[in-house]
Amino acid sequence: MENKELKVIADAMLEKKGQDVVSLDLRSIGTAISDHFIVCNADSTPAVVAIADNIEDRMIEKCKRKVARAQGKENAFWVILDYGDIVVHVFQTPYRAFYRLEELWADAERTAYED
Repeated sequence: MENKELKVIADAMLEKKGQDVVSLDLRSIGTAISDHFIVCNADSTPAVVAIADNIEDRMIEKCKRKVARAQGKENAFWVILDYGDIVVHVFQTPYRAFYRLEELWADAERTAYED
């Protein structure tokens, strides 16, 4: 079942040229802190901030949801937007490669999103 909010977030990422947009369904993993992670990357600080801002705008506009917590916008290497059941990760490309978040959650079901 496609989660509407994941689709809104993925579309917001793609609108601002987010790369390699992937969601991870963590519900089957008992230790996960949320139901879903959704991850993308971009090649510059301004692009990371633009993606994060667009996600926040689209979630308010289309889902009537405000982010509970946001971290990382001050340096924009890795921005985290916490919606409780969904945690959004927007990386600068080298940081995504370094932290390899998807590998840490390799047992999760993956969904890739494209334009």
